[in-house]
Amino acid sequence: MAPFIIESVLKIAFVLGLNVGFFAPVLGWVERKQSAVMQDRIGANRADVFGFTFIGLPHSASDALKLIFKEDFIPTGADRVMHTLAPALALVPALLAFSVIPFGGKYHLWGHEVNLVIADLDVGALFVFAISSLAAYGVVIGGWASNNNWSFLGGLRASAQMFSYEIAMGLTIMALVMYYQSLSLVTMVAKQDNFWHWGIIWHWPAFILYLTSAIAENKRVPFDIPEAESEIVAGYFTEYSGLKFVMFWTAEFIEVVTISALCVALFLGGHHIPFITDRDLLELFGGANSNVANLAAMITGILVFIFKVVAMIFIQMTIRWTLPRFRYDQVMMLGWKVILPASLIWITITGVALLTGLMPLP
Repeated sequence: MAPFIIESVLKIAFVLGLNVGFFAPVLGWVERKQSAVMQDRIGANRADVFGFTFIGLPHSASDALKLIFKEDFIPTGADRVMHTLAPALALVPALLAFSVIPFGGKYHLWGHEVNLVIADLDVGALFVFAISSLAAYGVVIGGWASNNNWSFLGGLRASAQMFSYEIAMGLTIMALVMYYQSLSLVTMVAKQDNFWHWGIIWHWPAFILYLTSAIAENKRVPFDIPEAESEIVAGYFTEYSGLKFVMFWTAEFIEVVTISALCVALFLGGHHIPFITDRDLLELFGGANSNVANLAAMITGILVFIFKVVAMIFIQMTIRWTLPRFRYDQVMMLGWKVILPASLIWITITGVALLTGLMPLP
């Protein structure tokens, strides 16, 4: 029992540290620096530590310190309980969704099997979408509880957009569920040990549809009409400040990481290296004893997984700073008239291909 508890605590600490301790603050810097590079500007360069600017990295820490000490403002007439609860409802689902995403394989260390996922659920893919859908309530409640017309309008826009794209996003992965014959993300990643079984090889249309739906679900540009500064100030979080604003802000960045991690697990082979199986990797480190070989393979797998996640984050950031904002009617039309029918068509094509043998099962 003790090794299991220690393993679980270490895995939870790793996921929280990776998301909240590393990616969330670094993405705040990436958002500024990547946009600056793309727009031929210098970017964040003011904050420093003893005169050293470290290419702008201290800005994330200075932002956090500033927001921690800011006044927690609640507007007159707002529902204080719901206004306080909403940011947590937006943040917690983003963190929970990562609990079923494998960030490595299974390894044997000193007689103990280590499975690099917090919860190996048989319905992991279903769990991600079920938990992610709860984040919509945080946004809607935040907009309603603020007693502000702009916030309320932003909450309405967010609810319509998020619920619309949840349906499309769920359908985009159904073809993968049929292909891998499982809802378990651990099983899906294990079946991508062979490069030719990676999701993106056979299901690249689903990859494009999923990524588009996921960015829309996260309300990032070009799908940021729930915030739309030039129309409704900042939408559902207009009346938020201090730590509550940070929670909304952090939730958005963690969702970027979760979307990337799910892309890696479903389409990009998880922790696997192209044309190198887990067995090949263990044989490569076979000169050392079994425990050291498994440990080296585990660290390699984690690094490969993080590298792929960073690549997917870079793609999302590039899209965010390249495309203009869509109008509300364009967002709805894309979801209901393009992505949803395209997803259903791809499910049909996959079903026919699997039944006729044109698409061999992994």
